[in-house]
Amino acid sequence: MGVVNVTPDSFSDGGDWYGTDVAIAHGLELLAQGADIVDVGGESTRPGAQRVSEEEELRRVGPVITELVRSGAPVSIDTMRAGVAEFALNAGVHMVNDVSGGLADPQMPRLVAAARVPYVVVHWRGHSHDMYSRAVYADVVQEVRDELSRRVDAVVSEGVDPGCIVVDPGLGFGKRPEHNWPLLAGLADIARLAAGTFPVLVGASRKRFLGRLLAGPDGTPRPFSGSDGATVATTALAAEAGAWCVRVHQVRQNADAVRVVAAWQDAASSLGAQAGTRAAGRP
Repeated sequence: MGVVNVTPDSFSDGGDWYGTDVAIAHGLELLAQGADIVDVGGESTRPGAQRVSEEEELRRVGPVITELVRSGAPVSIDTMRAGVAEFALNAGVHMVNDVSGGLADPQMPRLVAAARVPYVVVHWRGHSHDMYSRAVYADVVQEVRDELSRRVDAVVSEGVDPGCIVVDPGLGFGKRPEHNWPLLAGLADIARLAAGTFPVLVGASRKRFLGRLLAGPDGTPRPFSGSDGATVATTALAAEAGAWCVRVHQVRQNADAVRVVAAWQDAASSLGAQAGTRAAGRP
């Protein structure tokens, strides 16, 4: 999943694609680099961000979505607002990626249920301006899993088809750096909720916890774009752990990492099958 932030203030590339023409061109380039889905958003969710109006969000993403869909691109809308999602779905968007998991706008689950499209339910504890005040966990994997279970149950009760649900542990959303690593290590547990096992989307790309891991000798975090190598490593590990998809800013290198993992897994399966055959043939 390639990221197109049509915003002036997103955490890693704010302003780079802020404008209809550059955002469309960027989305098409991400597809050319191997993205399976282009995720278009018009509201920054960086720490401390203030919300924009629905009208402004639509002004930013509307023409971008329309043109990308017209070009044949598989598009996801990254929004917490049912009004924006409705516009996108009417324009032909294939997926709704809701970082609030339906909490920010109670109309969202019913809209998605009626559209019968894939719905990404992200673990979330509150809006960006104060989300770190809520980043308190005793057992982050278990608590995120339990809270995601409750959100999945809630949206299913509103009519969302469980087969359309993708879950996302919400790395960085109401999480401090020390919380993100256990969530990555526990992706298999995140997938197994009370209502069943669900595909998992991972959004680690360029996030602050990677920059802090790569901090210089003086403690200065690596710049966002300087953590693309760490993002690729995270993508490979997430793919190995069975993640359904990764959401990234730089597609080509991450797509390469997924191909390497797939080839490695295929070779391992072949070796296992050969070993089984040899063992079965022994007297």
